[in-house]
Formats: sequence, C-alpha cells, structure tokens
Amino acid sequence: MAGEADGPFKGVLVPILLPEKCYDQLFVQWDLLHGASLLPFSLSSVPCLKILLSKGLGLGIVAGSLLVKLPQIFKLLRAKSAEGLSLQSVMLELVALTGTVVYSITNNFPFSSWGEALFLTLQTVTICFLVMHYRGESVKGVAFLACYAMVLLVLLSPLVPLVVVTLLQASNVPAVVVGKLLQAATNYGNGHTGQLSAVTVFMLFGGSLARIFTSVQETGDPLMAGVFVVSSLCNGLIAAQVLFYWNAKAPHKQKKEQ
Repeated sequence: MAGEADGPFKGVLVPILLPEKCYDQLFVQWDLLHGASLLPFSLSSVPCLKILLSKGLGLGIVAGSLLVKLPQIFKLLRAKSAEGLSLQSVMLELVALTGTVVYSITNNFPFSSWGEALFLTLQTVTICFLVMHYRGESVKGVAFLACYAMVLLVLLSPLVPLVVVTLLQASNVPAVVVGKLLQAATNYGNGHTGQLSAVTVFMLFGGSLARIFTSVQETGDPLMAGVFVVSSLCNGLIAAQVLFYWNAKAPHKQKKEQ
C-alpha cells in the first residue's frame, strides 16, 4: 500500500502541496483528521489539513489571478473609453501590488502565498496604460511603462536594502486605502461605476479575503496579513458600490457630444 502511495501522485503533491510527513499521514495512513472532529473549527488542531487547504487555496488564487483583471481590460478595449476609472486609484493599487511582489521575493516567501500579485501587477500596468491611452495620453503611457520597468528592476536588485523594501510593503496599507477611496469617490461623484468591471471587483474581493488565511498560514508575516485585511475591507466597499449602482448607466453619448 505504501508502495502504491509512492507513485506519481506523491511526486506531484509532495513538492507542491504537502510535506512528505503530511502526505504519509493523509494518504498512506489515511489519518485524515488525526482524531479531530469533522466540524470546520477543528481544522486548527489539524496542521496537515491546514497546510493542504492553504496551499490548494493559494495556488487556486494564483491560477485565478490570470483572469481577474482580464474582464476589466476587455471592457476598456470594447468601450474604447476609460470613463469611471480613477487613474490615481489604479496607480496606487499598482504601488501596493509592486510592494507585495518585491517584499515577497526578497523574503523568499512561497510563490503560492503571493504569486497572484505578480500577475495582477502585469494586468494593472496594462490598465494604467489603457486609461492614459483612452484619455489621449498615449505617449505619456509609453513613458510610464518604461519608467515602471526601470523602477521595478532597481527594487529587485541587491542595491536596495531590506529596510526600504519593508517600508514599501508597509506603505501598502495607506496606498490601498487611499486608492480605493479615490475610486469610491469617483463612483459616488459620477453616480455610476462606468467601465469598472463587476467581475473583476468581486474576484478581487474574494481573493483578498482568502489571502488573509493563506498569508497567515504560509508566511506567518503580520505585515502581509494586515495588508490583506485592509484590502478586503476596501475591496468590499467597491463591491458594495457596484451592487448599489448596478442599474445606473453612464451617459456616454452626452459626454462624447460635449
């Protein structure tokens, strides 16, 4: 039985989702709950199940992040308009995501605990450029892309001390709060959410909630967990506005004529 468990199934699970000891406990000895209750709150007494849940959830978030902002990007391309989007809000979100990527790489955190930040960063950079482009500032958008690439390379280089990287990550909290409040204020002022994608907003909200658990489980870093708590609250505010303004329509034609 143990011989069968050492097959390709183990070869996939052990390096990606579980330590070997946990694999043996769960899939060789079939000690799924290690004497614990089936109730959800019993997971706190089952370390191996917590690891499996955290790793699986983390990788699911990373995989899902490949699609999170695509609805927003496609909506901008289809409408050929960035109406309703706050460029300052998108920029601040980019700062927060960049801080998470750099901080995680510098501290050698597991990719499953932060990988979505990398993919969201690439998508957010694209949105920044599209907002500038549809505002008639394409040259400024290209310059922004070049500058951002150079800044990112410097931050990831050994030239930047750890204290600077930590401060950048700590700045995520005010960056997230201010950025989301700017978007919320834009929505409130317009009386609609414009080209803001509801799918993207709800996926960001759900992902940030799940990340509270995975960041505590996989990194044990209170700064990382704190950023996701704040992010969840702010994303929840935008999600609530999307629901509130669900039937409100942006007056595109009137603005184009003006």
